[in-house]
Amino acid sequence: MKQTKGVFVTGIGTEVGKTVVSALLVRALKADYWKPVQSGDLHNTDTMKVTAWAGAAAGQIHPERYRLNLPMSPHASAADDGVQIRLEHFELPQTDNFLVAEGAGGLHVPLNDHDCIIDLIQQLGLPVVLVSRHYLGSINHTLLSVEALRHRNIPIAGLVFNGDPHPSTESIIEKMTGIQPLFRMGEMEALTETCFERQVQRVGAACKSLLG
Repeated sequence: MKQTKGVFVTGIGTEVGKTVVSALLVRALKADYWKPVQSGDLHNTDTMKVTAWAGAAAGQIHPERYRLNLPMSPHASAADDGVQIRLEHFELPQTDNFLVAEGAGGLHVPLNDHDCIIDLIQQLGLPVVLVSRHYLGSINHTLLSVEALRHRNIPIAGLVFNGDPHPSTESIIEKMTGIQPLFRMGEMEALTETCFERQVQRVGAACKSLLG
């Protein structure tokens, strides 16, 4: 069976911009999109947001494997729904197109009593795009995330800095990890298809480097 090509977008924590970065990659690369686990906000899911922001440029939008009701860690939301998340229930969507998969929260967000998002990433076999957002403590969280991925021998396809520039933070992360950022994404004035297109014009070439 042909191996799906793509990336897994994860973050150094929650609310760091994974969905925004995923939509930008989908739009720039005309890629497919897949959110394996949606926990809460079923009326306004990440899949819905990416579909709107990526617009007509998006490839196929694949359905979530798990749709959970409560906006909590997946293990807790699944338990409340009477569901047990199992790693063996996840398979990459079969597509000839580039795939952008998006995680939930950070690397050690639990899916069940034994497995975390990082275990799912390792099983799926996709390289990671790691999203970092500047806040007090973000250096520590970024370095810990990079160390965790490297400990598992999970390839890091790129690092994205989200938010307003913070040169001293970015510089020390680059020095201590040896990773040059894939791109920096500044704050957008609005999360609209037009604003995403402007970002594609600015960083599209960097995004396309993921295609190899």
